[in-house]
Amino acid sequence: MKYNWKIGGEAGYGIMTTGTVISKIATRSGYHIFSYFEYPSLIRGGHNTVEVVFSDEEITASKWHVDMLVCLNKATYDLHKHRLTSNSIVMYDPDIFQPDIECKKVPLPLKKIKEKQEIHQQMLNTVAVGGSISMLGGDIAIFEDILKHQFARKGQEVVDFNVRLAKVGFDQIKADNVTPLSILSKKNETPEKMVLTGNDAYSIATVGADCKYYAAYPMTPSSSILMSLAAWQDQTQMVVRHSEDEIAVINSALGASFAGVRSSVGTSGGGFALMVEALSYAGIAEIPIVVFLGMRPGPATGMPTWTEQGDLLFATQAGHGEFPKIVLAPGDVSEMIELTLKAFDLADNYQTPVIIVADKFLCESFKDLFKDDVDKTLKDYSPNRGRIVSSTTQSPYLRYKIEETGVSEMLIPGQKGVFFQANSYEHIEDSHTTEDSEARKKQVEKRNKKWNTYLKTHFDGPKYYGDKLADTVFVTWGGVKGIVQEAQKILSREHNKNVGLLHFNHVYPLDEELIKSFFKDNVRYILVENNSHAQFGQLLRMQTGVNLNEKVLKYDGRPFWPEELVKYVNGESKQIHNDVPKSEDVEKPEATSDLEKRQDELLNKLAAKMATA
Repeated sequence: MKYNWKIGGEAGYGIMTTGTVISKIATRSGYHIFSYFEYPSLIRGGHNTVEVVFSDEEITASKWHVDMLVCLNKATYDLHKHRLTSNSIVMYDPDIFQPDIECKKVPLPLKKIKEKQEIHQQMLNTVAVGGSISMLGGDIAIFEDILKHQFARKGQEVVDFNVRLAKVGFDQIKADNVTPLSILSKKNETPEKMVLTGNDAYSIATVGADCKYYAAYPMTPSSSILMSLAAWQDQTQMVVRHSEDEIAVINSALGASFAGVRSSVGTSGGGFALMVEALSYAGIAEIPIVVFLGMRPGPATGMPTWTEQGDLLFATQAGHGEFPKIVLAPGDVSEMIELTLKAFDLADNYQTPVIIVADKFLCESFKDLFKDDVDKTLKDYSPNRGRIVSSTTQSPYLRYKIEETGVSEMLIPGQKGVFFQANSYEHIEDSHTTEDSEARKKQVEKRNKKWNTYLKTHFDGPKYYGDKLADTVFVTWGGVKGIVQEAQKILSREHNKNVGLLHFNHVYPLDEELIKSFFKDNVRYILVENNSHAQFGQLLRMQTGVNLNEKVLKYDGRPFWPEELVKYVNGESKQIHNDVPKSEDVEKPEATSDLEKRQDELLNKLAAKMATA
């Protein structure tokens, strides 16, 4: 069973919260979930939507067909009806519109409920959740328990009010004698689960890695990391700083790292662009730093709230001059936890920047994990700080001593009688500035040795999933992983095709000989990337000589659908796109406030003047 529940409405009306709640209800009922949000870069207005797929087996991506569409306005129906089937359920307000395609219609009179209950439009999402639970055969008591935890700090009165609204929606469906489904009926007790986004996973692992300084300037899709870590400060004793800009973000974090604590920053493409000069400083001063880079479509502001894998080459080449850096790209929330822990160790061990790149799809999609598995990963982890020390026996102290591994001892400042500097100039071993050619050559070679040491010691090659004898193999990196895994299931079950997956999460640098061993003759390799330049394909060719000719690329701001990849493998579609109505074909919602009405009037007058000019 794989069931797709989707809700849509205007921004500002709690659509995102609704999706999180449904995800938690499904996991507490014993199901696995995957959910994803889409929203415009607006505070109010526009169209927000979230879909939650719940299944009785692990699921790693959404699916194309929507089984139940909850419409808080007509625009939701207009925008998403092309994904409905005759068996799909549409929950709608009959006083606003009537579905015009063949489907199962479930009326929910939201407008009348709003007037009768004397509530604001923002509260109707709670009514809709109650109606959805009733229609899907779920347990309303689970929702009540979630509400009690969610609104506990606001007092019992707020809890009771939301519980009452949920029951209004729940009872309304019952009163209409609609035959409920048993999709969300509670299964046998299962181990406790956590529902996490990629950003949540990074936040948890950052705490687990004993990071003590995190700085950021809010920028979608990385902003929630800043909010989560700030909310946990009392428990974690981490200093969390909302800096005035990204230049201050990374420079303050480098200062904290130089002083001896593990430090991290979070940003997206435009903010990362401001950080690259300081990234070079970290390279020459050999200061560890972990950078979280949440990718969204560029260039410039681009599409701030949509997804893309467009910053990979930027991350690998960021900073002027030549210096080693390491780039990791988790494919799911589990990998995000594991690789974040590893990133802090790598940053310390090699005294260099480590960049974690994650597309918005991974940053903000929800996935369930067993809590015991997360707890075990964190419990088994022990920080490895490499050659970072609080005291030294060297005399004189050589901060940049030439070492075979490329890694010299890094002393935390403060030892009596020991002096050194960490400025942005080239230096000799004792850290004094130099412009001597021979000294320069030796320090460049010293830093470069770090890469060889990393590739021999800590680099992990790609992981293979599926039948090892498969004659067709997808090649992926980052958040595309879960989508391809769902496509593999469909190809196997419905088309009797075994297709493999070769997934990279250590993406820079790459070990040439190791990587080449994974590619075989007479196998069809298909590179799948959410960008238009096949950036990982370029990186793979540049670093290893492996050239992948067949590519499936998508760059419209939307993630792949598993069904798209299935069609591609089967030769049914060479053009990957989203078949959605144009915005001008969708009926625009009425203005919902006096301000919006006045704005509409002014725009209409302006349009009339321009027409007669």
